[in-house]
Amino acid sequence: MKKHIVVLTGAGMSAESGIKTFRDADGLWEGHDVMEVATPEGFRANPELVLDFYNQRRRQLFEVAPNAAHYDLAKLENNFKVTIVTQNVDDLHERAGSSNVVHLHGELLKVRSTVDESDIQDWKTDLVLGDTCKKGHQLRPHIVWFGEDVPMIEKAISICETADILLIIGTSMQVYPAAGLMHYVPQNTPSYFIDPKPAINSKDNLTVIAETATSGVFKVSNILLK
Repeated sequence: MKKHIVVLTGAGMSAESGIKTFRDADGLWEGHDVMEVATPEGFRANPELVLDFYNQRRRQLFEVAPNAAHYDLAKLENNFKVTIVTQNVDDLHERAGSSNVVHLHGELLKVRSTVDESDIQDWKTDLVLGDTCKKGHQLRPHIVWFGEDVPMIEKAISICETADILLIIGTSMQVYPAAGLMHYVPQNTPSYFIDPKPAINSKDNLTVIAETATSGVFKVSNILLK
């Protein structure tokens, strides 16, 4: 049976593809206060601003491509069972060929009803006021905003509990509940933390690699495939 690699990825995973992060920008995301564009309150106060913000993010997604780290993770499926739990809302893991991806914070290429959370649709064009679900309710980005529950967290926890190897890539692991996932892997699981500005140091079974996603994943892949 193949060993199970569980991969936790954050904004740094896609940064080298040209998708900007906001954790180093004083809470600003593409020039916007995240509380204005990434909260239910922000959507109620100015839905047009929020929809436009995500329309721009969605358009940007069609202008970028997976980077080498995305492809290297996909290649690991030749030798391991690989499950990726990502905080990212882009589809770069899937486009690189990864077949088992769980999106904790939603997906840019999906929208859902503002009333029925289970009414989720694929969506690749701009979303505007007046776009409604079958029951006539306004559609919104299928994104988990600050202050909202993370519906996929229980699934992510159960995945982590089956890990033989853990990779953490491009995330500060400071934002909960995602930050708590690393504590659900079995004790003594070999773990690798790849981030250019790691908030933790190597210890016991944890190896910290202070590099970007592309160089760090390449290095870890070579270690795992020896």
